[in-house]
Amino acid sequence: MNRTAARKRETRETTISVNLDLDGKGQAEISTGIRLFDHLLEQLARHGKFDLTISATGDDTHHLVEDVAIVLGQALDQALGEKRGIVRMGDAIVPMDDALATVALDLSGRSYTVLDIEFEGNDLFGFATDLIRHFLETFAQEGRFNLHGGIAYGTNDHHKAEAFFKALGRALEKATRIDPRTAGDIPSTKELL
Repeated sequence: MNRTAARKRETRETTISVNLDLDGKGQAEISTGIRLFDHLLEQLARHGKFDLTISATGDDTHHLVEDVAIVLGQALDQALGEKRGIVRMGDAIVPMDDALATVALDLSGRSYTVLDIEFEGNDLFGFATDLIRHFLETFAQEGRFNLHGGIAYGTNDHHKAEAFFKALGRALEKATRIDPRTAGDIPSTKELL
């Protein structure tokens, strides 16, 4: 089964290219021009155990982050195809020093996001922390999945953000995994996701 996707998006504001292999080894080549965003996306790939290449340029940070989320979500949805044999749901709890993040998700074909993530400030080395919520909501919408997550506690915004992206990667790794007991079946009583 080939669970890969290549997606592009070109607008007046951004140029985005994403290659995704759900059955990779966690290798990432990320270039968005925003160092912290690159780092968070690398954590997502590493802990999701998928190979991810992202090349992105844009006129401002907000447009760039939003459009990366759009294209990455579309790539995830495309790579999953009919979702035959996948586990479908996944969760993770990840500590990082002072911070603890939790994520639960369902690759249901329906997008819904509930996030309880708070940051001390809105600047993380030149990356606005409010863009993290926007990225996550857009990614779930375009990826067509339920995303519930929170940061239980923490004092360092970097640790909180990184713990959350690691948890998201681990939850996606569980949910996208092929279950050999049901390989070929769509994991729904409706027989459609």
